[in-house]
Formats: sequence, C-alpha cells, structure tokens
Amino acid sequence: MIITLVLAAIAVGAVGQRYSFTFVPKGRTDTVLYIGRYYRDAVTLVDTARAKGGSYTFKGSRQWARGVYALVAQDGKKVVSDICIDGSNKFTLSGDANLTAGSVKVKGCKVNKQMFEYIATEKAAKRELDSLRELKKDATRRAEAEAAEERLIDRMTAYEKTATHPKNANIFFELQNACEAPEVPDSVEEKNTYYRMHYWDKLFATLKGNNALKSTLLYSPQLFSKLNYFFYGPMLYYAESDTISKEVDRMMARIGGDTALARYVLGHIEPKYFRATKNVGWDAVWCHIASEYFLKNRCPWATEGTLHNMRYNYNRIRQSIIGAHGQELWMADTNQSSDPKDWISSHRFPTPYVILWFWDPDCHHCQEQSEELKKLYDDMVSRGEKRFEIYAVGYESDVEKWKNYVKEHQFNWVNVGGTNVNIDYQEAYNVHGAPTMIILNWRRDIIMNKVLPAKNLMTFLDEYEKKQQQN
Repeated sequence: MIITLVLAAIAVGAVGQRYSFTFVPKGRTDTVLYIGRYYRDAVTLVDTARAKGGSYTFKGSRQWARGVYALVAQDGKKVVSDICIDGSNKFTLSGDANLTAGSVKVKGCKVNKQMFEYIATEKAAKRELDSLRELKKDATRRAEAEAAEERLIDRMTAYEKTATHPKNANIFFELQNACEAPEVPDSVEEKNTYYRMHYWDKLFATLKGNNALKSTLLYSPQLFSKLNYFFYGPMLYYAESDTISKEVDRMMARIGGDTALARYVLGHIEPKYFRATKNVGWDAVWCHIASEYFLKNRCPWATEGTLHNMRYNYNRIRQSIIGAHGQELWMADTNQSSDPKDWISSHRFPTPYVILWFWDPDCHHCQEQSEELKKLYDDMVSRGEKRFEIYAVGYESDVEKWKNYVKEHQFNWVNVGGTNVNIDYQEAYNVHGAPTMIILNWRRDIIMNKVLPAKNLMTFLDEYEKKQQQN
C-alpha cells in the first residue's frame, strides 16, 4: 500500500465544524498517529495527532467527508485500523494496541460501534467455522460437526440481515451492501459464469441516482477490494485475454459517462496489465484498454504526455501479443556472414511450429532452460518426430563467447546471433531481457509469448491443437 502525506485540508474539504477524535490503543508506543483517506491502493495522510498519556486526539475545525478512513501508524506504512467518520464530531475509541475488533470500546459514535461489533462477530464466526470443518475430518464426529455448521450458517445469515437492515443504515453498512457478492440460485448450472456476470449488479443498482454514496465509495477500501478481486482473483486471473477484455468493456459500458468512476477503474487496471510481464495474455488486455479507451480520447483526465507514451508502447507491444503475426527475422548463423543471402529465416521451416528462443549464455536461467530444451529437441529428432524447430537467437554482444558456448554444448538447432539481422528483433518481439520464448504456429502467428518450461512444451502444443479442433 502506498501512503503519502499532504496538507490536511486538501483531501477532506474546507474549514467547517469543530471535531475531536480520540484513540486509546493500549500499549502502543508511537509518538504520532495519522488519519488517512483511501483511494484505490493508496492512503493519503490528512491529519496528525501526537501521543499524550497513552492517547491520541485529532482535533481542529474541518468538514469531514463521510466515509471509511485509515488510522495509520507512526512509520506511515501500516494501517492500524479502519474507522468511520459519519457525522459524529466527537468520539473515543479504546482497545488493544491495534484496535482489534472485539477489543474496541466506542463512546460517542454509533457507526463505529456497529462496525467493530459486526467485524468481531464475523471473525468469531469464521474461527468457529474453521474449527467445525476441521472437526468434520473425524468420521465419528462428522454428523455432529455438519449439523453445527448448518446452525452457524443460519445464525450468521440472520445476524447479517438484522445488522445490515435499512433501519440500522450507516455509511459502513451502505458500503457493505453496495459491494455485496451476488447470490447464485441453486438452479443455475454454470455457477462461476453466473457469479461473474452478476458480480457488479448490486453495486451499480445501489449507485443509481445516489451521488453521495458514489463519492464515498470512491474513497473506500471496499471498492478497491471488490475491483481487485474481480480482475485479479480466481474469476479472471487465468482467463484468456479476450474474456478479460470483454469484462473490461462490460464494466465500462455500465460506468457510461461517469468520469470519476471510469478514472478510478482504468487508473487501477491499466498499469497492472501493463506491468504484468509474466502473465500470459495480459499484454493483449493492456493493448485493448489502451486502444479502446485512452487512444480513442475516452479518458479526458489523461495528459498529452501520458497519451504519447501510451501510443509508443501500444505500437511496440501490439506486434508481439498472442494472435499477432510474427515478424520474419533474417539473421546470420555462427558463420556470421555479412551477406544477407546467407542469413537464415525464422519462418521458412517445414515444421508446424517454430520456437523463437532469445537467450544469453551468461544467464543462469537461460543455461538451465537451454539444456532442458536440448534434451527435448534431441529426443524429438531421434524419434523422427520433428514437431517444431528452435530458432535460437544469441542475446549476447560478445559473439565469440556465444559461438563457443553453442559449440561446447552442441546445440543442434538453428543458432543465430550478432548484429547481422534484417530488423530490430527486440522491438519486433518486445524482447527486453533473456530468456524470452515466442512460439509461432504453422501460419507463423504468435501463440505464446512467455517462457514455458521445456517439460510443459509438448503439453502446451497438444492443448493448443485440441482448442483449434474445437474451434
């Protein structure tokens, strides 16, 4: 989590009513504590209180925006506890050093009292549920544990309905309700698909016509957690890029012209898909976000500098995403001829697949994977089942070192390298480090652009062919 300190009045509004918020975390030794405001995965520190007799009192004159805030430790890196500010200008919270739910006593603020009680009850129920599930492993007590688990679930369902009932409405429960997960009917067969398709229904229905709640939600940890889970949790983490891109489009369509919410969402997911160099297909998702939203002028908050960098990266990355046609390389082999007629093409082999293997003889991981590839390749050739050719590009400026390594380790595939090449392969295939593996199919389209362990290579090709037959 990123935590920054700014002038207190900037983030929460102009001067307003007097306030006094006191915290008494028993045993805490910090000289100061901070109150911070959430936005995505960052917390901006907006107020400071110094220790006095074991307590910390934030006081002054300000109109606080209602919402969930963070009580932050002296080092500015750890959130001690979440707190609610919802109209109460004077309250006291006391408890253990981390103000753990269950230890906290609240005076003068109903919303914080309800929030801490709710969290404590939920945590206690989870501990009880974990114990019962452990007990079910004992065959002699399984029936007893299952009955107790059913009673616990019924009890907690009733408790949540009562606790979050509109008559108990406060900012914490409003946010909880807006971010509530969908219930999947028993009659639905594709439960995971149903859950994903209806994941945002409650939130957008709640936000409709409720601008006050939307403003609060943007500065809450609940929205970030829900967004993060949707795109980077089990629903979409391993999904194909087309599926993820469609979910981006579905969400942006529901956001419509709401610039604040669009900025919040795209400002979180765009950088993550851009930086996720190890996730298969996520570069294609980033290209989709860049081209459909930023580069079509649908993001008015983006500066010209941001758009300039995005255009450059988009034009560079889109050439090497899965589904793009691989650019043909012509390179000199270990003879290092300067005559282009002697250079070898990356595309003109009779094999169904070509593996472009960008490697460096000084790279330990490259060495290990090259040896594994050699075993696989030599075994395949010896059986007369040459399913792919390896076009190994020496990613090393010391040509003699590369040539000697190839000879010493008897790499019998196609070895190319040096500066005698028709195009800049680093730009063509977004190669900015070794090892990098690109797999081309019979059309020489890119079907994989991440390093696969050699032991998984044949399985990947089998699965790819199976999908092609199904399509």
